[in-house]
Amino acid sequence: MSAVYNILDTFDTITLGEMDKVKLMDRMDSKYMFTMQMLPQLLDNCKAHYFVTDIGGKKYSSYETLYFDTNDYKLYTQHHSGKLNRYKIRKRTYVESALTFLEVKFKDNKGRTTKDRIKLKTNELDAKAIAFIEKETPLKAQDLKPSVQINYTRITLVNKALNERITIDLNLTISKDTYSRSFNNVVIAEIKQNKQSYSEFTHLMRENRIKEGAMSKYCFGISNLVGEVKKNNFKEKNLRVLKLNNV
Repeated sequence: MSAVYNILDTFDTITLGEMDKVKLMDRMDSKYMFTMQMLPQLLDNCKAHYFVTDIGGKKYSSYETLYFDTNDYKLYTQHHSGKLNRYKIRKRTYVESALTFLEVKFKDNKGRTTKDRIKLKTNELDAKAIAFIEKETPLKAQDLKPSVQINYTRITLVNKALNERITIDLNLTISKDTYSRSFNNVVIAEIKQNKQSYSEFTHLMRENRIKEGAMSKYCFGISNLVGEVKKNNFKEKNLRVLKLNNV
């Protein structure tokens, strides 16, 4: 990690306030996975084209995310079957800023992802949170329960044209009840754009023969920690994550 932090210190920086121009709450996403060993060189090769987000002098952030699903894992099952027009519901805490949001992500049948969120004042889903879930989804809040906890460290890059964001997630830990697993050698990068256009980061992925494709962290967590759900369609991706983690 020290090599990563040293390279991040050579990036030009952007603040959270300046990032308001690049929220991309309605966007196209592309995901990639690679090993931690590759990250320092990849960062060094792209630093001329991207800012790194700086929050109080830190160029990375700790995320703690609790996902919600029904008793029979309806939302997960929709992902597993490839259903479009699908939802994710999660409570996300940004550890360094001590802010917590309830978020609803929706992926439509054209492949676009939209995200809506509200700030939570407590860890509980209060009346405002319940109303938000029932406004943004066809679900009843009373049918939802905590399903899996996913924590990681995130580096956020913004291209210098301010029309693209790259999130780079590492130190992934998935947990449910008292059991947890860590995947410290796996990096998940996601390119977020209003519309698909040229990206220096995408070019870098191709140069390094890193193929597009990564599993949803939520689906990865459920398929590895819950015995009774379907997981055949995620078998290949699960094996890829495990292989990367063991390199």
